[in-house]
Amino acid sequence: MTQQAEVSDSGIAMATEAAILQLGEGDLSGLKVYVTQHLGPAVLYAALGLAVVFLGYLIAQYLSKVISRPICRRVDETLGKFVGKLIFYCVLGSITAAVLSKLGAPLGGLAAMLAATGFAVGLAFQGTLSNFAAGVLMLVFRPFKVGDVITAGGVTGKVNEIDLFNTTIDTADNRRIIVPNGAISAGTIENVSFHPHRRIEVVVGVDYNADLTETRSALQRAADALKSQTIIGEGRGTAVILAGLGDSAVEWKVRVWVAVSDYWSAQECLLGEVKQNLDSAGIPIPFPQMDVHFDQIDSADLSRRRPRMRPLRRENGDTFSASAAAARP
Repeated sequence: MTQQAEVSDSGIAMATEAAILQLGEGDLSGLKVYVTQHLGPAVLYAALGLAVVFLGYLIAQYLSKVISRPICRRVDETLGKFVGKLIFYCVLGSITAAVLSKLGAPLGGLAAMLAATGFAVGLAFQGTLSNFAAGVLMLVFRPFKVGDVITAGGVTGKVNEIDLFNTTIDTADNRRIIVPNGAISAGTIENVSFHPHRRIEVVVGVDYNADLTETRSALQRAADALKSQTIIGEGRGTAVILAGLGDSAVEWKVRVWVAVSDYWSAQECLLGEVKQNLDSAGIPIPFPQMDVHFDQIDSADLSRRRPRMRPLRRENGDTFSASAAAARP
């Protein structure tokens, strides 16, 4: 079939050259024969090839959805999308190569040309290839998945999509940011929503004159106000800790374990409860301050502290005072 296609291609090329020469000489007698015997079948084959490629595109899209959908539901959404795209491009590329082969395209020479072009393009797009390699590694090791809240590449937000080259992140203020995978893999990745529970920690300073027992009771009441949202268990619950003695205040830490979905609302509520309970107990929250002391110096001490004048020296070695040098004409 390939040899027949090559013979047909050579015949079409020779017929096209002959038709152009005849048109240049003003002879239109062979134009009808050229159109009906050579150009018409070639256009028909090309149209059939395009139709088969379009049909292959639809088949690849259908297979991609059929195979990736159960993977997204039962295994992982990120892996399902990756498998779907991989199947789509493999099926479409295979059908396109088969059509080109049937039409007589020299796939051997085309493969060599693509290899050389790929080498040159690889040198020119090293950053893009590094993003591709990073995307493959993230899809294999999966440090995060679609729907996780992460901090990576200097961006904090919810992962919307993980592609082979980029990762799409939606921020809390509804901005969509596309981060290259190379920038993500080259830095530290913080998966905020990986664990189901998070700990809220509020640091507060109270006056040094405040009683420690009363302060602890007030802060414990603030933590107990979030009892409905608190996660109970080993290493969980609430805690009030005397953290340290600062420059202007006694430092306390109030810790409460909550679910990830309740973190931000519970943190705001805990801050309000700490302030209200300290105010109700009459315990002030001091602000940083500095005491400056001035020492008064007597005039006699000031005169004794005046600097002494050093004698000036001539070139010949004789010395004389600065006052005498100033008095000389």
